[in-house]
Amino acid sequence: MIINPISGLGGRVGLKGTDTTEIVATAIELGAKPESTIRATTCLKEIFIGLNTSVDIICPPGIMGETSARAAGFSPFVLPIQVPDFTSAEDTRIAVEMMVSEKVSLILFAGGDGTARDIYSVIKDSIPVVGIPAGVKMHSAVYATTPKSAARLVNNYFVSTDINLKDVEVMDIDEDAFRKGHLSASLYGYMKVPFERRYIQGAKSGGIESDESAMSAVAHEISRRIEDNILYILGPGTTLRAIGNALGVDKTLLGVDLFKGGKLIAEDVTNLQIEGIVAKCNNPVKIIVTPIGGQGHIFGRGNQQISPSIIKRVGRESIVIVATTNKLASLNGRPFLVDTGDPEVDQLLSGYIRVVTGVNMESVYRVSD
Repeated sequence: MIINPISGLGGRVGLKGTDTTEIVATAIELGAKPESTIRATTCLKEIFIGLNTSVDIICPPGIMGETSARAAGFSPFVLPIQVPDFTSAEDTRIAVEMMVSEKVSLILFAGGDGTARDIYSVIKDSIPVVGIPAGVKMHSAVYATTPKSAARLVNNYFVSTDINLKDVEVMDIDEDAFRKGHLSASLYGYMKVPFERRYIQGAKSGGIESDESAMSAVAHEISRRIEDNILYILGPGTTLRAIGNALGVDKTLLGVDLFKGGKLIAEDVTNLQIEGIVAKCNNPVKIIVTPIGGQGHIFGRGNQQISPSIIKRVGRESIVIVATTNKLASLNGRPFLVDTGDPEVDQLLSGYIRVVTGVNMESVYRVSD
């Protein structure tokens, strides 16, 4: 078990990654919370409760694993290494090398695409892995859909006699380009996961949104429905940028923006900025988001700035989902996913929801519970 303690720190505060110590410090100053530690502890508690066999947990000390393992009820074997206040990729690689020496049968890790890359650089496809999703926007297919799904994969791996190990993609993006509004993802290799379709999120698909006419139709329909007295929280993505174009504003591609009365009133906002503006707003508020192609997440990937408290305040009935029919087709019938970090909000969002798919066109689609 290994945790990247800085993974995901930038999500709610709109920093889109934590690849330098300066960005980590900025995220903490903005009020970022240790999402990876929280998510790892949630996963380990589920494993501790649900596992019907005895397992030995090997992990680094402190915030890289031991703290969460003990909080979940385990008595782990702690690797004899030093963990600095601000961990690095090298700390991850050293820990993984020691795990290889201990002949572990599975590596469970909490982090993002950078963490998956670091682990891959040491083990390639020699040891099965399960990723607990804790990054900002994860393109790799090694991650479970939620921390609880990761726990189910681990538990099934140790009790089942018929495990389906599958080679899946390890992807990563250029975080500096990502913060500047450019998305560039590369394939680094493949790692093995104990594969169960309902629990693995899959790699983010590319090219689906090249259907510009379909996006234009969605954008036209949303622009027709916009009301001047409503404050709109616009999520990231090319579909939402097309909506911005239809509204005559320069919507950020990868940020969360606020729109009201024909103009953007705040761009690339953090969760605290959204909460502050919404708290002072006397108008109705709506959220417009689009699912991630190939994965299906509508909350919890790339739009963590829209926090659970914001979703609860706005309410399910004021959430507008937009997607082209091609994007829905890329899910191959799998449901939309939510992973907000708040089980109550995830449950609130589950069920069936309307999706705007074109001019005067809607579909009804299931949101997984």
